[in-house]
Amino acid sequence: MNKPVNKGTSKIKRSVKILWTVFFAGVGVVIVLILFANFGLLGSMPSIEELQNPSASQASQVFADDGSIMGKYYLEDRVNVNYKDISPYVVQALVATEDERFYEHSGVDAKSLLRAVSSFGGEGGASTITMQTAKNLFTENWGTKNVFLRMLQKLKECVIAVKLERNFTKEEILTLYLNTVAFGDNVYGIRNAARTFFQKDPDRLSVAESAVLIGMLKASTAYNPRLYPQRALVRRNTVINQMVRNHFLSDADADEIKATSIQLNYAKLDETTGLAPYFRMVLGEELKNWCKTHQKSDGSNYNLYKDGLKIYTTINPRMQLYAEDAVNQQLSYMQKKLNSQDNIRNGKVWNGFQNVLEAAMKSSDRWRHMEDEGASEADIRRSFKEKTQMTIFAWNKDRSTDTVMTPLDSIKYCRQMLQAGFMAMDPISGEVKAWVGGIDFKTFKYDHVNINTKRQVGSTMKPLLYSMAIENGGFTPNTPVEDVQQDFPGFGLVPNTTRTCSGETMPMSEALARSKNCATAYIMKKMGDGNVGATKFVDFLKLCGIRSNVPAVPSISLGSAEISLYEMLTAYSIFPGHGFNVKPMYVTRIEDRNGNTLLNNTPQRRQVISDITAYNMQTMMQGVMKYGTGRRMWSYDVDGEIAGKTGTTNDNSDAWFIGYTPQLLCGAWVGCDDRFIRFDNTADGGGSSLALPIWGKFYNKVEHDKRLGIDDRATFVRPDALQNDVIFNWINDNSSDGDDETNADSTEVTPDNANIQPESNTDGLDDEDRTPSGSPAKPVNKPVQAPKAILPKKDSSSRKN
Repeated sequence: MNKPVNKGTSKIKRSVKILWTVFFAGVGVVIVLILFANFGLLGSMPSIEELQNPSASQASQVFADDGSIMGKYYLEDRVNVNYKDISPYVVQALVATEDERFYEHSGVDAKSLLRAVSSFGGEGGASTITMQTAKNLFTENWGTKNVFLRMLQKLKECVIAVKLERNFTKEEILTLYLNTVAFGDNVYGIRNAARTFFQKDPDRLSVAESAVLIGMLKASTAYNPRLYPQRALVRRNTVINQMVRNHFLSDADADEIKATSIQLNYAKLDETTGLAPYFRMVLGEELKNWCKTHQKSDGSNYNLYKDGLKIYTTINPRMQLYAEDAVNQQLSYMQKKLNSQDNIRNGKVWNGFQNVLEAAMKSSDRWRHMEDEGASEADIRRSFKEKTQMTIFAWNKDRSTDTVMTPLDSIKYCRQMLQAGFMAMDPISGEVKAWVGGIDFKTFKYDHVNINTKRQVGSTMKPLLYSMAIENGGFTPNTPVEDVQQDFPGFGLVPNTTRTCSGETMPMSEALARSKNCATAYIMKKMGDGNVGATKFVDFLKLCGIRSNVPAVPSISLGSAEISLYEMLTAYSIFPGHGFNVKPMYVTRIEDRNGNTLLNNTPQRRQVISDITAYNMQTMMQGVMKYGTGRRMWSYDVDGEIAGKTGTTNDNSDAWFIGYTPQLLCGAWVGCDDRFIRFDNTADGGGSSLALPIWGKFYNKVEHDKRLGIDDRATFVRPDALQNDVIFNWINDNSSDGDDETNADSTEVTPDNANIQPESNTDGLDDEDRTPSGSPAKPVNKPVQAPKAILPKKDSSSRKN
C-alpha cells in the first residue's frame, strides 16, 4: 500500500531546491563577474606590470642649493616615502583602526564582508587596507552614488586587492596605502601630512600625532584638526582606544595621551608660501615647456604636476631671504615718501589716465563675476564706487590689512605701489643665488625680473657702449671725450637739450663716473654716423646676451631701450667674468621620481670682449662708486672692491642699479607698473636713491654672513698681458658737480619723425647722491684713491684698446 505524499514536505523540498539553485546560481554569477572583472570585461583593470609598478599622482619638488625644499608643483600634494621612514605608531594606529585582521587575510576579509552585507553597512565597512589601496591606485569614480556601479567597483577592488597581496608584502601594501591616502587640505600621503600638520618627517611622529593623522582618514575634512579641533580630539582618542584594544598601547599610556590637547604646528607649502615664490612661478612655466619636449619610457610626455620630478636649483636660501628683506626695507620706507607726494595724496596723478582705470576694472574678478551673474554694466560700474569691507596689501608683518574702501579706490591703491625686481648671481658660473620679482606674491603676481618684463634701462646702458668703444673703437679710459650735444643725420640732436651738456672735454672714465649724457652721445657718434654706430651697438648687445628688440637709433646709447633685468645682468657678466658672457643658470639638474637624472646643466659662457677691456671697465666702474653716482653705496657699511652703475629714466619712471664684486653680480630695478606714477624729484626717484640702497642692504648682510663665503678682500684679477697702470688724472674735489643720470624717453626718433625729439631731464648729481636724510653721501672709511686704468703691452700680439 502506497503512503500518501505529504504536500507540506514536498513544498519544503521544492523550496530548498530553489534556494540551493539560487545560491549556486548566485555563486556562479559572482564567479563569472569575478572572471569578467579579472579580464577587464567590466572596465579596465591594471596589468601585471602596472600592479608591480603602481603609480599615483606625485608632486614635483623644487630644492634650493642646500637641499632644502623650496616649493612644489602638484594637483595632489603627495610625495612618496619608504616604509622604514614611517613611524611604527602610524602603522599600529592604521591597522588598529582600519583593518584589525590585516596581517591575517589575503586582501579580502570574509568576516568583515559578511558583517557588512548582513547589516547593510551598519556595523562598519568591509574594505580592507589592501582594498582601499586598490581603490586609491587603480579605480575611478569611487565616489559614485550609483549602487550598481558601486557594487561593480567593489568587486574590482576585491580582485585587485587579491592581486596586490600576491605581488607585495604586507609592509609594501601599508606603504602604498599611506603614500596615496588623502589627509585633507589637498594633502596626500603620510610624508606631506606629517610635514603640513606637525612640521615633522613621518618617522618622528609620536603616538598622539600618529593617532590624529590616522583619525582623519575616516573623514579628512570633518576630523581636520585645523578646522575642527574638538572633533579631531575626540577622533584621536577613539584611535588611541583602538590601539589599546589591539594591544599596541597600554591603558596607562593611553590615558596619559588622551589627557593632552592636540599640539598642531601647521604650515602648508603652496604657491604663495615658501622660498622665492616669484622665481618658482617663472621656473614652473619653463618646466612645463620642458615637459612638453621630454618623454618617459612609455613614450608619454612628463607631467610637472603628476610625475614627482625633483628639480634642483641654484637659489641660496640665505641670500634669497637677505634679498627679500632688502627689498622690503627699502620699498616700505620709500612708499611712505611716494604716498606723501601731493599728486598721489590728492589723486591728481590719475588725471588723464582714466583708460588705465577702465581697463583695470574690466579685467577684475568683480567685473567678470557680476557680468556672469547677468548684472548690467551700469550696476557693475556703480558697485565700483560703493564702499565695501576688503583686505588689501599693507607694509606690515602680515602684508595685509582689513579696511573699508571702494573697489575703484582699491585699484588705485594697488597700482600706486612701488614694485621691484632684484637678482643676484655668480658672475663666473651664472648660478642665480637670489630672485625677488616683486613686493608680495600673494597680492602682486607680476614678476619684474624675468626676460619678458622689460623697462627702459637708463644709464645702466652706458658701460656696455663704453666697453664696445674700448674693444672695437680704439678708446681707452683716458681718451678725451666732448660733453657736447651731437647731431645724428636723420635722427636730430642727441640728447635733445643742451642743459645737460657742460661743454667740457674730459677723459672717458670721468664721463662714465659722472654719467654724462652728451659725452656718451659723442662716443656713440664716434662709433659711426647716422644709425651706423647704433647698428654696431645693437649687434654688440646681442653678443652680450640681450635678446630684446633694441631699435638701432642713437638714443639707445642713453638707455632708451626696454630690456629686462635678467638680460642686463647677462650682459653685465662680461665685466666680472673677464670678458666672458655667462647665461644665468638656475636649474642644476632634474631627476624623475626614482632618482634617475633627466637633465644636467653646466655653465654656458662665451667671450665677448678681452679680459683687458673687462678690467678697464671694472676700474672705470669702480670710479662710479668712489667718485660718481654710486658714492652712496659706502653708507651701507660694505667693504671691498665694488663696481657698478646707476640708471634713472625720464621723469624718474625707472630706477636702476647694477653692481658687482669679484664673486657676485646683482641688479635692482624699482618703479611703478604704470610709468606715470613716479617720484616728482630725482632726490627720491633716482637710481642712486631708490634702487642702489637695495643692493647695499643686501650686500651688507651677505658680506657679513661668513657662511656664504663672500670675501670682502677679493680683488678683480689683473690680466697678465698688462704692463703699466695708468692713473686717471681727472680726480679732484669738484668731480661731482653735475650728472646726467637720465635718458631719452620711450618715443624713439626715427627718420620718419626726425624733427620730433624725445624729452630729457637732468638728475643732478648733488640731488641723486644724497642720503635719505639729505646730507651728501661720502665714502665711509674709504681711502680716496684714483682708480687705475690698464693699457696692454705694446707689442704686435696685443689687441687694440
